[in-house]
Amino acid sequence: MVGTLFGRNHHPLGSGTLQSTGSGEDTDPWPLHSQLDRLVPERIEVPSGSRIRIDYSVEGPPVLAAKLQELFGWQQGPRLIDGRLPLVIHLLSPAGRPLAVTQDLESFWDSVYPEVCKEMRGRYPKHPWPDDPWKAPATARTKKRLAREKVK
Repeated sequence: MVGTLFGRNHHPLGSGTLQSTGSGEDTDPWPLHSQLDRLVPERIEVPSGSRIRIDYSVEGPPVLAAKLQELFGWQQGPRLIDGRLPLVIHLLSPAGRPLAVTQDLESFWDSVYPEVCKEMRGRYPKHPWPDDPWKAPATARTKKRLAREKVK
């Protein structure tokens, strides 16, 4: 099952990761599902609180495609299979268009983000483009909606 999620015929977790006694006593699939959900979840919660689906259909590492503003402050992207498999992160514009692809968020925030920010501020003025993405709150909201929520 997981092998087909990764588009391969072998098990991506390696042999012996998901244990089965082979005795027929382990017919309850829930422990297996629980272990699979922990190792290779369908969705990941990002700093904004959104739960974003992981794309396992691509060749290579799985992909997390999220709007850039939803990841503010995230120093290190998530890893699957007990920290052994880093996700490729597709950072998207507010319109859902690709802005950057990385597995190293720290480097992105420090070196690439300032250029992306300059370019996108004019194109998407309703969305937050802080100078310091490390301290900015992650959000899926526009600046106007954030201001309204602060007043309440």
